[in-house]
Amino acid sequence: MNTKSRSRSSLDAGLAVRCVLVAALCLACLVARAGEVRVAVATNFLKAMATLARDFSERTGHRAVVSGGSTGKLYAQIVAGAPFDVLLAADDATPRRLEEEGHGVAGTRYTYAVGRLVLWSADPDRVDAEGAILASDRYRRLAIANPRLAPYGAAAREVLEARGLLELAGPRIVMGENIGQAFQFVATGNAEIGLVALSQVTAPGREAGGSLWRVPPDLHGEIRQDAVLLARGVDNEAARALLAWLRTPAARATIRSFGYDTEPDPGKGR
Repeated sequence: MNTKSRSRSSLDAGLAVRCVLVAALCLACLVARAGEVRVAVATNFLKAMATLARDFSERTGHRAVVSGGSTGKLYAQIVAGAPFDVLLAADDATPRRLEEEGHGVAGTRYTYAVGRLVLWSADPDRVDAEGAILASDRYRRLAIANPRLAPYGAAAREVLEARGLLELAGPRIVMGENIGQAFQFVATGNAEIGLVALSQVTAPGREAGGSLWRVPPDLHGEIRQDAVLLARGVDNEAARALLAWLRTPAARATIRSFGYDTEPDPGKGR
């Protein structure tokens, strides 16, 4: 090998070493900046949040630790001192209440998703296109979430009231602690039909089997699902990064793919 070739090889080797060192430094910086955010998530949003948490980690290096439950129970846990940094509720009233009580950070609350309610059955021939089965004798059990704990349960009750069916359906109602449990009652055959979240029977690229009726939004109050930064997370960079990430076009597209509506511009808090 001549002197010129040896010089070029040494230069290439040196450049390669420098590239490796720069990459290692960048990775070290990312790890140093990476944080963890503990997120309390309404049951209906857990599937979507699993995807969002993965994407959030890939984009930012931060890690989201997710805990699910009914909004009512999550509220009680937060007030009792549970170590959550962010709440993704199934309503807008609970985050507002947390702000008012000092458990939420003022100005950080916004609507990250708008829920849709469906009447669903695992039987592909049971639910008709207008939801007329609710007024019939073709079912013995109707599953809904507890209206006192879960906003989707409150919306289900409003649908029955709007159609004048609360008295008829009342004795047939089986109540889940949250919307996830209500869905399981139907999925396992313990109830023939249920008023559940659209997000539970749809996912990117597919819909669950069975039959469903998409409940017209004018039959119940709007299911606005708000996020809020909690007092514990006020100095947590990862918590603020998550709330910012959920407002991005990419995150909103993912949310819509799971059966929710989103606002055109969620803004910067209320």
